[in-house]
This record gives sequence, C-alpha cells and structure tokens, in this order.
Amino acid sequence: MNKDNLKILVLGSGGREHTLAKICSQSPLVREVLVAPGNGGTQQEFRTLQLCVEENETIVKSALEEAIDLVVVGPEVPLCNGVVDALNNAGILAYGPDAQCARLEGSKAFTKDFLARHHIPTAEYGNFSEIGPAVEYLQTCALPVVVKASGLAAGKGVIICKSREEAEQEVQDMLSGNSFGSSGSEVVIEEFLEGEEASLHLICSGEDYVALPMSQDHKKVGEGDTGPNTGGMGAYAPTSVVSESMLSEYEDSIVRPTLAGLKAEGMDFRGTLYVGLMLTTKGPKVLEFNVRFGDPETQVILPLVDQDLVPVLIASARGEPLPKKLQIKQEFAMVVVLASEGYPGSYPKGEKIVPPPVLPPSSLLIHAGTSTAQNGDIVSSGGRVLGAVGTGTSLREAKNAAYVLCERVEFASKYYRKDIGHREFSRP
Repeated sequence: MNKDNLKILVLGSGGREHTLAKICSQSPLVREVLVAPGNGGTQQEFRTLQLCVEENETIVKSALEEAIDLVVVGPEVPLCNGVVDALNNAGILAYGPDAQCARLEGSKAFTKDFLARHHIPTAEYGNFSEIGPAVEYLQTCALPVVVKASGLAAGKGVIICKSREEAEQEVQDMLSGNSFGSSGSEVVIEEFLEGEEASLHLICSGEDYVALPMSQDHKKVGEGDTGPNTGGMGAYAPTSVVSESMLSEYEDSIVRPTLAGLKAEGMDFRGTLYVGLMLTTKGPKVLEFNVRFGDPETQVILPLVDQDLVPVLIASARGEPLPKKLQIKQEFAMVVVLASEGYPGSYPKGEKIVPPPVLPPSSLLIHAGTSTAQNGDIVSSGGRVLGAVGTGTSLREAKNAAYVLCERVEFASKYYRKDIGHREFSRP
C-alpha cells in the first residue's frame, strides 16, 4: 500500500457512496477515488468503473488491474455475498464485514436469535419458515404486531399490522414468495415497540469501536410519519433525544455485549455496525443491525467528522486499534431526500434534473437515483433521486439550507417531505 498515495474504490451507486467518495477524496493520503458503478453525480466527479456489485470475481479482477489500495463497500448486498472475503483472499484491503458477520443484516432471524443468546434488549419475537406455526404464534400476540421478511428487502420488508387478519395475510404473502421473493422465505413476527427511533453508527475493529454522531432517520414516505416505509426520506444529526450519558449506557448494554458476543462466536467484526434503536419507556431496544453506513444517514453524520476518516477506515479493515474518539464539528446537518412521485411504489424515470447553477451556502447536493443520458443530461433513474444536505451552527440553520436547495433543484416529479426533523423541533 502506498501510504500517502492511495487509490480507493468505493463500491455502490447511491447517496451513501457519493458521500463516501467525497469524504475519501478530501484525504491528503488519497491520490484518486474511483466509484463502481456510481451514478450520474459521481460520474461528474470521479472515474467510474462499470461493475455489478454482485459479481465478486469481476470486482476483484478490476481492483487488481487498477492497483486499488482500499475498497470501501457501500451496500449490504455485496457484503452479504462475501465480496470482502473475496477481496481479502486476493490480497486487497476492504472496509466492511466478511460474509459471516454480514449475517447480522442478511438474516433478521439470525440477528434476533443472536440478541436473545447474548441477553441484548430487543422486542419479543418468533422466527418462522412455515405458515401454520406462524399463524398459530400470531394468536398469542398483542396488536399491533410487526411482520418482517428475514432477508434483505431494501428497507421495505417491515410491515406493522393492526389486525390479525392483516398479519396473517402478510405472513402468507411473504412465506409463499409473493411479497419479497426469497427474502421472505423466513419471517420474524415481533412485538410492536413504541417510542422514538435513533441510529447509532460505529466503526468497528473486533471489540474496538468508535462512535459517530447519533442521528434520526424518517422512514415513512408521508409527512407526519404516514404511509409505507421507504429506504429513508431524510435524516438529521446530532439528535438531542440521546444524551452523552444515555449513549454511554447504550454502549454498556448493547454495543460491548454485541461485539463481545460476536467474538465469542468466532466472528471478527470489521467495518460499520449500524444499530437501529427504539427508545422505549423500558429503555433502549435493538430494532435491527445493519452492517454498513445508513442511507441517508451517511449524508449527515460523515460531514460532521472533523478529521481525516481514511486512516480510521484502513485501521478497521486491518483489524488494528481505533482512536478512542473522533473529532466532531460543533455543527448540525440535515438531509432531505428528493424522491420521484409514487415512490416507494411505481414512479417515473428518465426525467431531466436541473440543479441550481451555484449551490446555496452551507449546502451539498448528493446524487442517489440518477444516471447520465446519451445526450449528457443527468436524469432520474431511481425512487430516491437526490439528497439535499444543509449544515449550520443550529439545526434550524441546517434545515433552512437543506430546504432552500430542495426548492432550487428541478425535475418533473420531484417530491419531498417538508417536515424532516419535526420531532426535534417539537421538543420543549
């Protein structure tokens, strides 16, 4: 590895990867950042490799040909497919967990059983792969009840059911393969938890870890947290719902037992561990683990880091000690997702995107579901199209910067929530 002349490949195509590429490119240690397969925005800033994130052999071959020093894996699918194992076996350093550790996201059933084994607080649950026992278990559950596809479902495989009839139908649809294909071949039926959600991101190296600013995501498509779940319609950081003393408590009750439990079961976790928390009246409970940076949370937590992140990613990838703390700016950040009308259902594609000629102060435009048309125009190609990021010395300043940018970006079916951060602004 060229210590101060690094070539980094960021694997993925969303807003998370655009942000990671920007952050890595700011490091004085980095000579070049490549993105694969990228999107319309990353193609304007970085050299792009046209790779499929699910083809490990092609990724390894390209990384060797390009003499890549570090691969930063963005999405969950390649992690669960073992791309880190394949890269490491070829002598290429990669940031992210191996396939064994990636099961924490790839199988909700595995994670629930892991949490139970290690006495880590989570909702009461049952795992099922057959309809009969699942329906029988539903009869014992209080309403509402949560039905989850155990496998990867792009953030959409969680259904809150208000009646047993609805829950039974969801179970049947998942287990029959109608809802989420093979991702629903096993389901988790879970106690419904009430409270506020918060996201804790950790960079890990075995049992060593360093925490990033706490953030709060907005999963529902509609204002007032209504409508179906999405991959995320916006986020902000830091959130005041978690104090320093509360975070310390979460580290004692959740983070350290999780990393110790993984080690005890023969797993060496390296990379990002995203802990989705529900803050209930009975204390924090784990909703889910993700094994990569959240999207859109990445767009608000990484810009708040006030130091070079690349050495930290390298130390994690190597399994080396991490700094005790990261330097964090005394600022706030908010991202508002500009989606295509109709998302998370069907939505139009190929709409020309017209960004403002000059970005407003304290803002950043992150590309997600965009591509480059044959005539060179940037066009929409996904449900979540762009992320409008604002920063400031207060959350109000960050919000104003983000929403000014939302108004100045144009594409035909642009839709965005107007109430990102509403819980924070309503606190006494």
